[in-house]
Amino acid sequence: MHRLPGLDLLRAIAIVWVMLFHAYLVGGLGDSYAWLENNGWMGVDLFFVLSGYLIGAQWLKPLSEGRPPAFGRFYARRLMRTVPAYLAVLMVYFVVPAAREAPGIQPLWQFLTYTVNFLIDYRQNQAFSHVWSLCVEEHFYLAFPLLAWWLAQLGSAKASVATCLLVLLGGLALRAWLWLHMGDRPFVEVIYYPTWNRLDGLLAGVVLATIQAYRPALWASLQAKANLLLLAGLAMTGAAIAIFQDRAGLLASVVGYPLLSWGLALVVAACTSPACLLSRPVPGAGWLALVSYSLYLSHKLVFHAVQGWLATHPQVQGVAAFALYAMFTLAGGALLHYTVEGPFLRLRDRLQGRRESRTALAPTSAGA
Repeated sequence: MHRLPGLDLLRAIAIVWVMLFHAYLVGGLGDSYAWLENNGWMGVDLFFVLSGYLIGAQWLKPLSEGRPPAFGRFYARRLMRTVPAYLAVLMVYFVVPAAREAPGIQPLWQFLTYTVNFLIDYRQNQAFSHVWSLCVEEHFYLAFPLLAWWLAQLGSAKASVATCLLVLLGGLALRAWLWLHMGDRPFVEVIYYPTWNRLDGLLAGVVLATIQAYRPALWASLQAKANLLLLAGLAMTGAAIAIFQDRAGLLASVVGYPLLSWGLALVVAACTSPACLLSRPVPGAGWLALVSYSLYLSHKLVFHAVQGWLATHPQVQGVAAFALYAMFTLAGGALLHYTVEGPFLRLRDRLQGRRESRTALAPTSAGA
């Protein structure tokens, strides 16, 4: 799938929003921008919707055309896409403890098995805790292709709809039960981090991809109404923001996530259309989208490093301090992308190109 300016803009907004949320680690943005900072965690949900749509489109279009699934190719590409930069940052966290934004950290094996979001002791081990969302993504990469292939084999639209409803309604019921029985455990451990509670954004993105692959006429109709979709999506997102003012409350925990996810999904659907107001190229958005994964991995380390330097230079405050944080955070993300993430992506593409060339040159049984 070729890059779309609207989706690049959304990805750029998502990473900036998340980093602004994590500004609390270094003192926050101040009262004037507290609303922006406090809601920045929603950038992760935007990433989930984007992932659900983009990964869903990769799988569902060939399945809708009757092509066989390429499990090995998909998992190899995901491995080369996500693991090298992750391991590089993980090495810093464990080899250089002073670089951590918090002293406590979960055991290494949990990071290597992507189980941190199930097992974290948040009161004691907050370093690299934002890896919880990478765990959710990896679980999705592992399970979704198998589920999509199975549903395609069944060939039943009713089975697909039932599966989506099961995920949606099951999530509502599970979060309600967990909230009522949470006791004194931290909200993030019980509700916010576990994969089974955070499937709404991925589901919403997959539903968009399903409509695009299996109902092209409906998708074309939605594309033609892109700006109405955008308006409706922003309204739903605004309603979710209002509900999440009590972020750990029952209403937010139960219905807030699907409301937010479907609002963001309408925005994503709108931004896939050239007719959308947000689909015009915005300077810098494409680059931020390109390095967003590296920024997500590294930004807390950079925050901590800059905070340490500023502690010895108290005269640097206000706008100057914010500019330093922004400059070094972008530089850190760029360094990780261009030295680790990017080279492995190029290696992946070269290896894939060689395999495809060998396949194309291999004799068929008819010509052997």
